[in-house]
Amino acid sequence: VSGRAAVVFLSPGREPPHMTKRILVAIDGSEEAADALQFAAEEWPDAALTALHVINPADSTTGAEGGFPGAIDQWYDSANERGERVLADVTAEIDRDVDTRLEVGRPTTTILDVANGDADDAEPFDHVVLASRGRTGLSRVVLGSVAEGVVRRATMPVTVVR
Repeated sequence: VSGRAAVVFLSPGREPPHMTKRILVAIDGSEEAADALQFAAEEWPDAALTALHVINPADSTTGAEGGFPGAIDQWYDSANERGERVLADVTAEIDRDVDTRLEVGRPTTTILDVANGDADDAEPFDHVVLASRGRTGLSRVVLGSVAEGVVRRATMPVTVVR
């Protein structure tokens, strides 16, 4: 992947990135997220990688506008299938084993919960890697920034690949 840059944010008292054993990579279906996974695989060849895709319920407008029984279930099934496809596609490009995980929730909070070791995976991750889509100005204010939220609130090192 050419032309990418990475910035590592370290929290005080945490291991430096070269000692990383378990890495969580946030995957949103973008080319930038695929680049972030490729970067993590190359940068930490001996670490266990987990690709996480978060289904954001806020992306569904069918609950309020659908007006028919099962609209939310239909949206969720479609979003789940898309998430599984996104994870399968992105991990197929990596020449090593990558665990996958599909969760439902607000992206920033869910990434942080998984990274910190939630009920499904009690052991926290050593490092988080995610892509920056390069939003600035008004679009960043309106849309928010998952990368910024993770960097600000993470208790482990975070690498943002751009």
